[in-house]
Amino acid sequence: MEIVKTKIPDLYIVKPKVYEDHRGYFFESYNKESFLKLGIDANFVQDNESMSQKGVLRGLHFQRPPFAQGKLVRVMWGAVLDVAVDLRKASPTYGQWESVVLTQKNKWMYWIPPGFAHGFAALEDNTIFFYKCTNIYNKESEGVIRWNDPTLNIEWNIDKPLITDRDANAPFFKNFVSPF
Repeated sequence: MEIVKTKIPDLYIVKPKVYEDHRGYFFESYNKESFLKLGIDANFVQDNESMSQKGVLRGLHFQRPPFAQGKLVRVMWGAVLDVAVDLRKASPTYGQWESVVLTQKNKWMYWIPPGFAHGFAALEDNTIFFYKCTNIYNKESEGVIRWNDPTLNIEWNIDKPLITDRDANAPFFKNFVSPF
């Protein structure tokens, strides 16, 4: 397994070692000891899965403390543009974002620690997205920031995404008060 650091501290791309042969492939998507050696000390308590059609955009979502979540995300089928925004007010990269394309073919994962907003855009039909979370979901703690916020200026490369009313009407980053 290999860790690729991003420009934002603590936000990593994880590239598993994939063993392929004439039968197919095998890889270890999670091993606590391996992740500890890579510097990721996470205790996962909930797994989630979603399926999206091409053009669906979900996000930018986060959970406020004490229910803030770290997420280890990956694509099981299809492809996404995955985005994480640093919401940690004491961070030198506060308000900055990083993105990665995750696909069933590259099998990469994205470690998004607590204190980040997260979103993704499905690049293929029937994309199955899987994520392990370090905290349980709590509806009263959920937060959202506008996906097309002009301050963040995220390059989604999607003209007319399919989004929920909640995401379409989310607050702008300039009005955001970080709980992190």
